[in-house]
Formats: sequence, structure tokens, C-alpha cells
Amino acid sequence: MNDIKFIQKSIGAKQPSTISRLLHNFNFTVGMVILILLIAMAVLAPLIATTDVNEANPLTTFIKPGIEHPMGTDNIGRDVWSRFVFGGRVSLVVGLAAMVIGMILGSLLGVVAGFYGSWVDSILSWLTEVLMAFPGILLALTVMAILGPGLSNVIIAVGVGSIPQFMRMARSSVMKTRELDYIDAARVIGCTDARILFIHVLPNILRPLIVLATLGIGGAILEGASLSYLGLGAQPMTPEWGSMLSSGRAYLNNAWWISVFPGVGIFLAILSINMIGEGLNEVIDPVNRQ
Repeated sequence: MNDIKFIQKSIGAKQPSTISRLLHNFNFTVGMVILILLIAMAVLAPLIATTDVNEANPLTTFIKPGIEHPMGTDNIGRDVWSRFVFGGRVSLVVGLAAMVIGMILGSLLGVVAGFYGSWVDSILSWLTEVLMAFPGILLALTVMAILGPGLSNVIIAVGVGSIPQFMRMARSSVMKTRELDYIDAARVIGCTDARILFIHVLPNILRPLIVLATLGIGGAILEGASLSYLGLGAQPMTPEWGSMLSSGRAYLNNAWWISVFPGVGIFLAILSINMIGEGLNEVIDPVNRQ
């Protein structure tokens, strides 16, 4: 009798919400705290920057980190802290915008390929395999060679490089979903393909796509910074962590702070986003919850 009451109480117990589980997840909580601090720094950059990002002073070159210049100065006397906080704006926006492009285009291609199958699936899957044959950074470099240097082109290049992974994820999820009973019921009552895709299929495959996008933002930030490091993204006068890292590499022995602090910013951004993605995966994925 006691066992029966215990089972009934367990069944009737209120399950914690997804938000509650996320807030109690170590990876998600720590990652979110770090990311919020980085975003707050980027948003408040005009208020917390001590000088103009391009204000050069030949008399204050290579000053070590201190009270007046928390992150020191570079080879032409610019304040590294001011460039660091403004550079965070650029790096974070590049990563987020590129991943949005990759997620939208890749998911749409994957949904169409998985839903219709046949020759449509064959062509889109072949295109995806061709794109995946190139490493992400090599594919981005190819796109940059076509479009030319510039931050907007970096966003497009990194976004194009992330399309294949979203296409494959969306395709596999749709192929499982399209065989379910409620999809057949929607067809029976006369729903159009567009309505089935956007009302019944897409909302039910968003979870893995969101997790993949969250994990992919860190890689997009790294690729964007790598392209800027190579001189293809942000130009020397534009504060961006990758270009700052590149400009300071010649002075690592005497002025390590010019490159180290932007490198730490890239590391923290990627670490926080990866931790958030891992936390989302642990909470949202039913297998991990069990």
C-alpha cells in the first residue's frame, strides 16, 4: 500500500521547468555569466573606454599595464583597453551574425531535402558533401578570395562555411519527423506542404538546431578572428580581437600585452558559448536528462 502511494506521489510530482534545470546546470550558468559580462562590456564600451580607439601618441608607446592604461598601450601609443572593449563588439557580432546566416540557410535546405526526398534530396545532399569536403576555414578563405576583404564579407564567408552542418542536422531530423502520424493527419485534412513544413515540422526540429547553433557560435568567432588575423577581415584601424592579435605578434617579446589580452577575450568568448551549448544539450536532450 505504501509503495502504491509512493508511486502515485512520484507520478503527480511537479517536474522542474526547463529554465529551472538550466539555472541549476553548472556549464550553462557559468557560461552565461561570462557571456553576459562580455556582452555588457561590449554594450558599455563608449562609457568604459578611457580614450578614443585610434588616438595615437608616440610618447606613450609600449607602456606596461597599469592604473592609467589597464591593458597597456601598443606600438603607436593607442590604449589597448579601449580597443579591447570595442573589439569585443565586432568579434561577438561577427560570430552571431555568421551563425544566423548558416542556421537559416542550412536549416531551410535541410528541411526541403528531408521532406521531399527523391532527386531534390540527392542534389542538396551532394552539394552538402562537396562543401563538407573543405575544412571550415579553407571554405571561408575560398569565399573571401571571391568576395574580397572586409568584415561584412567575413560574416558571409563564415556563415557559408557553417551551412553544411545545419543542413545535415535538419535533414536527418525532418526524415524522422515526416513519418509520424500527425504529419499524415495533416495531409489528410488538406494542409499544404508549406503549412506542414513551417507549422508542423520546423517547430519540432528546432531543439537540436538551437543546440548546434549555440555550439557553433564559438567556432564562428574563432574563424572570424582567424580571418582578421590574416588581414582579410577587420583592417588595422578597426578594433577587433583577431586583428589586434595579429598586430601585436611582432612585439611578443617586449610587449606581450598587445596580443595576450585580445587572445584572452577570444578564449573567454568561445569558452562561455561552448559551456552554454553543452548545458543546453544536457538539459534539452531527453537522453541526457534520463
